[in-house]
Amino acid sequence: MGSVRKASAWLGLVDDNDDERYYDDDYSEGTEPGDAWVTDPRVKVASDVAVEKGRRIGTVTPDSFRDARAIGELFREGVPVIMNLTAMEPADAKRVVDFAAGLIFGLRGSIDRVSNRVFLLSPADTEIVSGEPSAHRSDGFFNQS
Repeated sequence: MGSVRKASAWLGLVDDNDDERYYDDDYSEGTEPGDAWVTDPRVKVASDVAVEKGRRIGTVTPDSFRDARAIGELFREGVPVIMNLTAMEPADAKRVVDFAAGLIFGLRGSIDRVSNRVFLLSPADTEIVSGEPSAHRSDGFFNQS
């Protein structure tokens, strides 16, 4: 498609039928249940690279205390875990927080409150960097005083 035709199609002056030559009939039927996408073996999946470089963060939203095991297993592997307890009853949420406190004590980690009933569990080898809002910075950047 020429540049004038592309510009006309972009402006809506002519129909853009260029999409049809890229259309593949295999995608129109969808995939069957159980079919997996096959990727080029030279392409690394992001999760594989994340595991190699230690750049994973787990998020767990437990429904009951029984789901605390998933938090413990991730944390034991050295993965920082964001624990969202907003879907739990207050009594069960307290039990999970107590479990997490024992977990981080035993494995020398740390626990930080992110927001109401959301916590970050960090392994011992993870540094938490807390950024100050620009209004409170002391280096004068955006300082209005």
